[in-house]
Amino acid sequence: MEGFSSFFQSQSSSRNTWSFDALKNFHEISPFVQNHLKQVYLTLCCALVATASGAYLHLLWNIGGIITTILSLVTLNFIFVTPVYEERKRLGLLMSSALLQGASLGPLIELAIDFDPSLLIGALVGSALAFGCFSAAAMLARRREYLYLAGLLSSGLSIMMWLHFGSVIFGGSLALFKFELYFGLLLFVGYTVVDTQHIIEMAHLGDLDYVKHAVMLFTDFVALFVRILVIVLKNASEKNEKKKRRD
Repeated sequence: MEGFSSFFQSQSSSRNTWSFDALKNFHEISPFVQNHLKQVYLTLCCALVATASGAYLHLLWNIGGIITTILSLVTLNFIFVTPVYEERKRLGLLMSSALLQGASLGPLIELAIDFDPSLLIGALVGSALAFGCFSAAAMLARRREYLYLAGLLSSGLSIMMWLHFGSVIFGGSLALFKFELYFGLLLFVGYTVVDTQHIIEMAHLGDLDYVKHAVMLFTDFVALFVRILVIVLKNASEKNEKKKRRD
């Protein structure tokens, strides 16, 4: 996963001052970078709508599975090999990938709806809040302040992948599964911050490929949502089991 970026400085005299003036301070971001960010987040919103549509299609026709997951990844990779000037094609690929990703998430979403629809809403709201807050934190930070985290996050992601690989081959405990969930959540919260700063930094350097940047944030958001939803489902399931034992 790619990622790392930058954003603005506070107008207050103290670096740690959190004020309304600091929130309004965009003087490190030029107008064309601001317009680029608007394009990125608008594209992200459209991709998330496509994801929701894919999940809905799964609920109707049960189309989600391994095939849609593979097709989603293949379609996503085509975005990076398609020339930047073919804007409509790349946007179409992103929306197609998001639709397929939504279908792939369909079984998990269906499970949450069958268990308790409020869990799905809570996970979605929680993901949006976490994503929004940490994106804003990256924007309000000094330029390049969080970029150094990229190496640590990449190492953490490698560790998590090896743990998952090992648990698949040798079998994993419930404690290891929980560790992977929470550790993965922490990693992708970090990637949200780093990727946001990376996007801004690249825009300052003239890279205004908003489709590629939207892909980065899209993968971060989906990763956050999946982990939060699984954690919420697991906690709710454990509570129900405890209640049944007491009864």
